[in-house]
Amino acid sequence: MQALGVQEQVALLMQGTEYGDERLKQAMAAELGQRLQEAQAEGRALRVYCGFDPRTSDLHLGHTVPMRKLRQFQELGHEVIFLIGRYTSLIGDPSDKDKLRPQLTPEETAHNAETYARQAFKILDPQATRIEYNDTWLSGLSFADLIHLASNFTLQQFLTRENFRNRWEAADPIYLHETFYALMQGYDAFALKADVQVGGTDQLFNILTAARKVMEFLGARPNIGIILGILPGTDGVVKMSKSLGNHIPLNTSAEDMYGKVMSIPDGAMPSFARLLTRWNPAQITAAELEVSSGSVHPRDLKMRLAHEIVAIYHGEQAAGPAQQAFVRLFQEQQTPESMDEFRTRPGQALVDLLVESGAAPTRSEARRLVDQRGVRIDDQVVVDAALPIEVTRPSVLRVGKRRFIRLLPPG
Repeated sequence: MQALGVQEQVALLMQGTEYGDERLKQAMAAELGQRLQEAQAEGRALRVYCGFDPRTSDLHLGHTVPMRKLRQFQELGHEVIFLIGRYTSLIGDPSDKDKLRPQLTPEETAHNAETYARQAFKILDPQATRIEYNDTWLSGLSFADLIHLASNFTLQQFLTRENFRNRWEAADPIYLHETFYALMQGYDAFALKADVQVGGTDQLFNILTAARKVMEFLGARPNIGIILGILPGTDGVVKMSKSLGNHIPLNTSAEDMYGKVMSIPDGAMPSFARLLTRWNPAQITAAELEVSSGSVHPRDLKMRLAHEIVAIYHGEQAAGPAQQAFVRLFQEQQTPESMDEFRTRPGQALVDLLVESGAAPTRSEARRLVDQRGVRIDDQVVVDAALPIEVTRPSVLRVGKRRFIRLLPPG
């Protein structure tokens, strides 16, 4: 990345941030600009970190949003720390949950941490990334240390947080150990001597209240919070989540990733552009003006967006063919050149064929697909899940928009 002035750096690094309060956002931007100027005068880089609790090994694009911001800091020459929360994972962050998170075992945490870091290097420069583990310092704190840190907080501060308040009003239990999480994260920032901490809007309290308060209490300069918006899922409405089925896996194929990005509603494009791409603020503003003026169709901008995202995770060499496959499949209404094959049985019911071929995970899901008119054989919609299917020649089963299977006659 070419050398940028302080204000240009601030504009880029604040891209995609959400604080819920414009005055707070402006205050953080001003602090960031001041810290950048000081670092420049002192000839040093800012120390920037984000903590990741490895509670899963299956990452999706939503997990990568803070990693993309860390990469921007790297490209500007700043020091980036990828903090793996081996200790905080034992509790589980309650920030975006309306119920108690299950506690992981140290073995589960260690396994997930290894996978997490490996996938993170699809975005971060491994040569310029420092990996730390917070059990290094948190495991050494005494009970007296915990009392010392806890004296900075009131129970009211925790009980007024939306997730805890909802549980309180629903008479659901709130466990004392869940309040430790914010203290632990605050101590992480102090232990790392961080200038900047990156996190999502669900981390607003942990970063801008807990971490800054703990750092000041322990005699350190409080870090600056870069609070990023939450990436919506492919439905364009709620947070991307594997459990909701609206996610785009990080380890999926280039073709599938391209197709899933193309499936997002037009209204979700600004969030995807700001949170996932390498585009700078000027490029994003120009693209939005092209669409609003009518000079570019939203579909064409979405194709550029899908190409950019696929290129980040699979390389430029995969993005072109993925786009060509999408055009062939959806715009030209052609079947893919290659597809899985399944040999049918005589008189096999459609619902059984869908499950046994892998086109549907369960019989209930297979029936749902049929009821929604999402199943075609040789481009003919099939509306009866119990219909016996007789295949006398190779045929094409199409389920939804992207699943194709070649059906073969009984052997």
